[in-house]
Amino acid sequence: MSVVLPIVANDPYLKPYASFIQNVIKYGDALVQRLQGNSTLLSEAVNGYLYYGLHRSTDKWVLREWAPNATAIWMVGDFNGWQKSDEYKLSKNSSGDWELSLPSASLKHENLYKLIIAWPDGEGERIPAWATRVVQDANTLLFSAQVWAPSKPYVFKNKTPQKPINPLIYEAHIGMSSEEGKVATYDEFRIMVLPRIADLGYNVIQLMAIQEHPYYGSFGYHVSSFFAATSRFGTPDELKRLIDDAHGLGISVIMDIVHSHAVKNEVEGLGKYDGTEYQFFHGGERGQHPAWDSLCFNYEKPEVLHFLLSNCKYWLAEYCFDGFRFDGVTSMIYLDHGLGRDFMGYADYYNQNLDIHALAYLRAANLLIHQVNPNAITIAEEMSGYPGMASAIDYGGVGFDFRLAMGVPDFWIKTIKEIPDENWSVGDIFYQLTNKRADEKVISYVESHDQALVGDKTVIFRLIDAEMYYNMRTDQSNLVVDRGIALHKMLRLITLACAQGGYLNFMGNEFGHPEWIDFPRLGNNWSYHYARRQWSLADNPELRYHQLLNFDKKMVDVIKNSGILENDCNPLVRNQPDQILIFKRGDLLFVFNFNATVSFENYGIQGLKGNWKIVLNSDNLQFGGFGRIDESVDYQVQTVGRIDLLRLYIPSRTAMVFQHK
Repeated sequence: MSVVLPIVANDPYLKPYASFIQNVIKYGDALVQRLQGNSTLLSEAVNGYLYYGLHRSTDKWVLREWAPNATAIWMVGDFNGWQKSDEYKLSKNSSGDWELSLPSASLKHENLYKLIIAWPDGEGERIPAWATRVVQDANTLLFSAQVWAPSKPYVFKNKTPQKPINPLIYEAHIGMSSEEGKVATYDEFRIMVLPRIADLGYNVIQLMAIQEHPYYGSFGYHVSSFFAATSRFGTPDELKRLIDDAHGLGISVIMDIVHSHAVKNEVEGLGKYDGTEYQFFHGGERGQHPAWDSLCFNYEKPEVLHFLLSNCKYWLAEYCFDGFRFDGVTSMIYLDHGLGRDFMGYADYYNQNLDIHALAYLRAANLLIHQVNPNAITIAEEMSGYPGMASAIDYGGVGFDFRLAMGVPDFWIKTIKEIPDENWSVGDIFYQLTNKRADEKVISYVESHDQALVGDKTVIFRLIDAEMYYNMRTDQSNLVVDRGIALHKMLRLITLACAQGGYLNFMGNEFGHPEWIDFPRLGNNWSYHYARRQWSLADNPELRYHQLLNFDKKMVDVIKNSGILENDCNPLVRNQPDQILIFKRGDLLFVFNFNATVSFENYGIQGLKGNWKIVLNSDNLQFGGFGRIDESVDYQVQTVGRIDLLRLYIPSRTAMVFQHK
């Protein structure tokens, strides 16, 4: 008798697809067993980064690369005039690996090098696939690998934090974190931005664009060197110091990891690395991503799986990252990349369009990551809603801890764009923010970097638009700005208050950053003007950005210290004519009045007991409100006849949080 998987047992609508799901899992189990071999754990069997690449021992250097189609490989660099020679020629073994041993005096710290790889009908320069340090020449703009062997390697001094049950994530891009129009550094971020994040109360930082990428404007999503921390922002040791200092503040650090595709570049990247298009990627049309102009990995190939799994372990072991947000998961798991498709039912998931090899890789990656670091956080950027993506492996899932609630920002954008706020449905808002599979946790957010890119609009811009340039002083009154400020706070608070796992905010959006993101490119004259963050706006008490910052800090503090995200949301009032939404979660009571014009006195709420105290009020003057509420008042549930009522004054466009005393 076959064993019924928990994921199927707990969801009767999955029963027609039970055999399909079982076959996917059976393939995944067999893959892990093959990769694991005789090792007890998968994490013990995957150590490619310790074997391949350039390594120094006590008396020599050893360089190893995998290039099965190559006929000859030479190491060239500034130490040999960039010329091919027998002294620096690699030798090949039967498995397609190439190796070179050199005396310890042959290479020095910060030497530059590349490979020249020959194949049956040609040859070309290549950056080693396993290179851990890659730099770009400021004049020629060409990339080279760099020997990184400092006399005193960085030693981590702080313990990694415990895994947060409910991640409050601050998504950040190092390069655009300066107020100046330039590429900021790891050190500048550590000194200037890290203290801000700690002060705001976020417990996780998600770093974008860490893996080396040749085009800055790709936002780090067209990766060329998977094991190299981008040198644009500084040295490996400076990145390690940043992570170490974050750990000292009790903040976990995860990184965007891009295993869904790779840049097409051949000299800098993995494209035609050994002369073939199919070494790392699928050959032919399947290897070309039609929407991203990039290359698609072949997740069926053992050497590719070993490369990607080793990459996961490398960032955990070498840099002490606390986990990953996996980019482009939807693109990975469907043969058509999910492009132009609506996923309306389970039949849309379980069919021949599903790439079981990619699913098996993701399952193995989650298994390995949590073996290396049980406190690691893994998040799937997955938009199709594939069942079990963020469910445990032994439950029948893929093993991610969380999935991004990508429908939430889409819902808010659609609502703001298409529906006047006097017609917003409080019932629909509550449903959209709490709707998820019972067996998965999600990371909710109003907007991430996606909504801040040029060509789109941030929420604050959609609400206020051009008025932001003229009417953001605290001593000015403007109806458009007043509306935008009020709704900006309410949207964030209700999204966090209803979060079914965790919450994410993109750098600067907490205070309503007034500009979009536009990286240097031909179309903007290669300007850095919009690839920065204007922290001075948030720091200026005479501007309303400062008030939004105050609100975000208080909001995060209230939610984080309450621990209520592990409790269910218990709706008490969903009054559409009044546009009042009230729900209880843990010992907190959330009250939202989305009504644009009507304030309510003595609004009665049933289903509560005892005394209640305001702990957060969006109408507070320090948050850019109108100060209509006396926060010193204690509120007591009173019995009226046989009904227990809590009576409140609820001003228009206001959110309040009460705590049970």
